[in-house]
Amino acid sequence: MKAEIITIGDEILIGQIVNTNAVWIAQQLNVIGIKVIQHTSTSDDQEAIIATLKAAEARADFIFITGGLGPTKDDITKHTLCTYFNCSLIFHEPTYKHICSLFEKRNLVVTEVNKMQAEMPTACTPMFNSQGTAPGMWFEKSEKVFVSMPGVPYEMKAIMIDEVIPKILKQFKLPDIVHKTILTQGIGESWLADKIKDFENNLPKHIKLAYLPSPGIVRLRLSAYGGKKEELEKEVGNQVSLLQQIIPQYIFGYGDDTLEQIIGRLLIEKNKTIATAESCTGGYIAHRLTSVPGSSAYYIGSILSYANEVKIDELGIRLNDIEKYGAVSEQVVSAMANHVRKKLKTDYSIATTGIAGPTGGTTEKPIGTVWIAIATENGVKTKKLQLGENRERNIHMTAVYAFNMLRKEILNLSV
Repeated sequence: MKAEIITIGDEILIGQIVNTNAVWIAQQLNVIGIKVIQHTSTSDDQEAIIATLKAAEARADFIFITGGLGPTKDDITKHTLCTYFNCSLIFHEPTYKHICSLFEKRNLVVTEVNKMQAEMPTACTPMFNSQGTAPGMWFEKSEKVFVSMPGVPYEMKAIMIDEVIPKILKQFKLPDIVHKTILTQGIGESWLADKIKDFENNLPKHIKLAYLPSPGIVRLRLSAYGGKKEELEKEVGNQVSLLQQIIPQYIFGYGDDTLEQIIGRLLIEKNKTIATAESCTGGYIAHRLTSVPGSSAYYIGSILSYANEVKIDELGIRLNDIEKYGAVSEQVVSAMANHVRKKLKTDYSIATTGIAGPTGGTTEKPIGTVWIAIATENGVKTKKLQLGENRERNIHMTAVYAFNMLRKEILNLSV
């Protein structure tokens, strides 16, 4: 069965916000066996919305719509849907009670504009919105399903998970699809493809492999179609085992794992602690470490030694080393990692120093030159990266490489 995702809102078209809703909806539909054939964005204009709905109805079985369900005048989706389905609005008492309950909890007064959120098209089945005031709406027309939801991501997600997906699974027979994502780090997409080309060529016809590259990480997604779910899961598991034998040094996780989550679990399991000394990453590594719930069990602190004076005063780096080797050097990053580990009394430490860009490079040390160090009681291991000229990407990739170095060190793997 095919689906189209329609996003309504001028803010999407002018680039004011990124359309993350369509990506998330597509992921959920793919999991349950519905193929997304098109993403469409359209303006807050009735004629444009109706034309988009007609085109989607002609090519898809499911049409998912987000946006334009707020209480203000520019939110016209609900009225446009009434026109499209030739119906009118009716006051929906359960929705109004929910709105009153939400406002009462926040000590707010329900205005007439807020009350209008409880008006629903007579042709729809309301989809309860546990996170907000605008319900989702389920329409059926000529064996096609239209689902309209708010554009606010957390409201849309709640409606999809709690209402829409369960209703789809109950009402429709969908094919079984099994996905497994393998996360790799330390090798580029083309080199990875070359290493596993025989594996890919020998995959059964009903199992497909997709490469999903991002800065510093390449995801490999295996998708199996047809047959019973249990059998597909077993087949995909066997293929994952083969990959583990072919590229064990590059695989760090699966599915939605992140390196910082994996590191957190390892540190907790081993009852170890971590500190950071950051220069070019500007606290980004510490931010990612502390984004994991429970990180206070292992993360002790950081010294953000952006300036050389801080490296000298807070980390004890010798001025002579900075003058002789430069702040961006193996000698300095090693000393940074050693000193922060000893000063904050941790088992592990990460240190970074580099030229993030877009300025500051030299012939000897061009933009994107980065040094990373991992320190333990047994010594320091370092890595030099030669990245590009994009500052944001360089900071992100430095963190990815640093995390994977730490992961390997904790597991006693070759860094």
